[in-house]
Amino acid sequence: MKKRFKYKTLDEMRWEAISLGIDIPFSDDFDVFKQPVDLGSKTIPNRFVDQPMEGNDAQIDGTPGPLTLRRYRRLAEGGAGIIWVEAIAISKEVRGNDKQLMLIDETVDAFRSFVAEIKDVSLKVNGFEPYVVAQLTHPGRFGKNKKILFHDKFLDEKYGITKDFPIMSDEELENLKQEYLKAAKLAEKAGFDAVDIKACHRYLLSELLAAHTREGKYGGSYENRTKLLKDIIKLIKEGTKIDITVRLNLSDFIPYPYGWGSNEEGSLNFTEPKRLLRELEDLEAKIINVTASTPYLKPHINRPYDEIGKYNPPEHPIVGVARLLNLAKLAKETLTKTLVVASGFTWFRQLAPYVAAGVLKNYWCDFVGFGRMTFAYPDYPKDILLKGSLDPKRVCITCNKCAELKAAGESCGCVIRDSEVYLPIYKKMEESQKK
Repeated sequence: MKKRFKYKTLDEMRWEAISLGIDIPFSDDFDVFKQPVDLGSKTIPNRFVDQPMEGNDAQIDGTPGPLTLRRYRRLAEGGAGIIWVEAIAISKEVRGNDKQLMLIDETVDAFRSFVAEIKDVSLKVNGFEPYVVAQLTHPGRFGKNKKILFHDKFLDEKYGITKDFPIMSDEELENLKQEYLKAAKLAEKAGFDAVDIKACHRYLLSELLAAHTREGKYGGSYENRTKLLKDIIKLIKEGTKIDITVRLNLSDFIPYPYGWGSNEEGSLNFTEPKRLLRELEDLEAKIINVTASTPYLKPHINRPYDEIGKYNPPEHPIVGVARLLNLAKLAKETLTKTLVVASGFTWFRQLAPYVAAGVLKNYWCDFVGFGRMTFAYPDYPKDILLKGSLDPKRVCITCNKCAELKAAGESCGCVIRDSEVYLPIYKKMEESQKK
């Protein structure tokens, strides 16, 4: 049975949640979005976060391309307090693909102009400069030059990884520390307010957290598996003045010994994630952006969506959203100073503001993050803040077409709401897949 979004009123959705035994807080007090947050380094004017969404539209040299600039101008006009820029490769060798952004010596000037334009546009349109985060990444097994950290029964099987597939050495991992430090210094030079040491969705640092079966200094024990992430943060803290954030998987939803935050059955086990959260706070991470799982194996967990396309979610999307919100709540309850971004609101469409206000009012998080909605409706923050509502004809419908474009290596955006730009790209992709 298809479980599509069908709610015309908030009460209909509320009763659906109750019937499924799900606790989701709601509120119509939208003033909560307007409360500023003082980070010490900067004051963030509202509680909205534009989440990092890869557009696959960088230039071949790694600089922002025309579509990249278009997307971020629209986000800057949209009024979010935090603009969390998508995954940026830390070197040529670890670029995920030829359309991924890359921050190196040769591109830093282009990024300086890019960040300045984001801030200038928002200042002119909204009266403030957003807090701009650079998500620094190593794609690991999902990159152009694929290498794994250990053999994962589930991901190996899905992607045809054989027993003789190359495994990254401890020396290669050790060398990455300086690569991250260099990228962080360049991000600071380019004017970013913070760097995100990306540890989610089973990219390299996320996969390393689950390296129970790996031998050597970066595998086996909790201390070994979390060492590289923490060492990188320490280096950046010592070598720069830029703020540090982490987009973090609280669970991979992959059974032990191949997953993080999971037991033998693949159910949640938060002993280690909670310990890491406290250690990241001790390292003075400013913000933890909470997420889970991997789109390469269980996409319904990190981006709940309706039953459309080739992959049919095994659960009602509202169950998946509630799970993400409760993961943010767990992080918020574990931390005392470090701030928390919650995710998953896009699926609620025009009713999203009521859920977002509810979790803020109930202290489940400090910021509310929208991902796919930024493709469809980049000025969603402004409409919530100024109009008190979202236009049902402009919201993301979680059709997953943007993800299909990314999976095919095409430039991606909203095929439905931004059809003039992205529908032709989508149709071309469909035609090529038929051949």
